[in-house]
Amino acid sequence: MFLNPQQCIAQLGLREGMRVADFGAGTGIYTQAISKAVGHTGRVYAIEVQKNFVKKLETDIKEHGLLNVSCIWGDIERQGGTKITDESMDAVVVANVLFQSEDKLGIVDEVKRVLKKTGKVLVIDWSDSFGHMGPTPSYVVTQKMARDLFEKRGFRYVESISTGAHHYGIILEHE
Repeated sequence: MFLNPQQCIAQLGLREGMRVADFGAGTGIYTQAISKAVGHTGRVYAIEVQKNFVKKLETDIKEHGLLNVSCIWGDIERQGGTKITDESMDAVVVANVLFQSEDKLGIVDEVKRVLKKTGKVLVIDWSDSFGHMGPTPSYVVTQKMARDLFEKRGFRYVESISTGAHHYGIILEHE
């Protein structure tokens, strides 16, 4: 495995009781790590646009007994597409999503809309193509590109995190 979701999420500094959205939850590997980090009094919203992933996520969540997770079929690239209330999240995770999105600024705007002031976003993505092991070179969103996208929309860079050899991770704060 290239990434360790638990280690990545641990670096975000989540605490018991926080509300966190997982944008582009996919198979739910980050959703599960977030669920453990925020505990029974916290809440996780796993947003995914592909219905088959949402159904699988719902099944997996039941199997693992994760009572603090809600799966949402939604569009993270569209304003209001996540169906999450304005300024209601303590943090958002955007992992392995930017390289495959058509409207990257749409994602940034939706993150900003749902985050509380001073809320944090963790962005994780491929740092290169690695001979097509990751996305093709034209789809790679570098760390600088990702940082620029968020900073253009009023986010402040906080720090880079350790993610492994093939990815980067950055934490930014909503100002």
